[in-house]
Amino acid sequence: MGIDKINKAVFLDRDGVINEPVYNHKTGELEPPHDIKDLKLYDWTIESLKRFQNMDYLMFVVSNQPDYAKGKTTLENLRNVHNELIKIFDKNDLMFREYFYCYHHPEGIIPEYSIKCDCRKPANANVIRAINNYNINRNHSWFIGDRDSDIICGKNSGLKTIFINEKNLNHNLADYNVKNLQEAAEIISQIKNLKNDTKSGKTEN
Repeated sequence: MGIDKINKAVFLDRDGVINEPVYNHKTGELEPPHDIKDLKLYDWTIESLKRFQNMDYLMFVVSNQPDYAKGKTTLENLRNVHNELIKIFDKNDLMFREYFYCYHHPEGIIPEYSIKCDCRKPANANVIRAINNYNINRNHSWFIGDRDSDIICGKNSGLKTIFINEKNLNHNLADYNVKNLQEAAEIISQIKNLKNDTKSGKTEN
């Protein structure tokens, strides 16, 4: 699929959507993995991503990664986790067009990364950049995430949105609410099939 024609895309948050977040016993918070041994994909992740790929969606990761700015880990550690993720995807013949990571945080302790930027969600500079660079049709594209910032970013980019929450809590702004990525893939598949049936003139009896 080239970028010289109109494309459709799925933009995904990473931690809590693709892989499990890590519980920090010191802070009591869920955080991104800081070590490759802590990178654990959900059981349904690979299958769900393959469904998107088989439906000809371009795939992108759009993730806030502020823990270096906060002094919790190193950039090297974060990049090692990312590289391990790529290895897993390559092994499973999954291709993401780009990975957009924002390492900034306005209240960080590393000066050069402690800024207010246009790439930290809910800001949508990275999404708009991908839309423009890959000639993406917003009306047929999605943003999937598990935080307010994901849904707001998607909405402000003109995308349909799916909110993931394993406790089945609904997000008022999201177009759809699901428990996991597997359910998100099923919704997108159903909508795609419905549109195809409509184009082919098929109707339900």
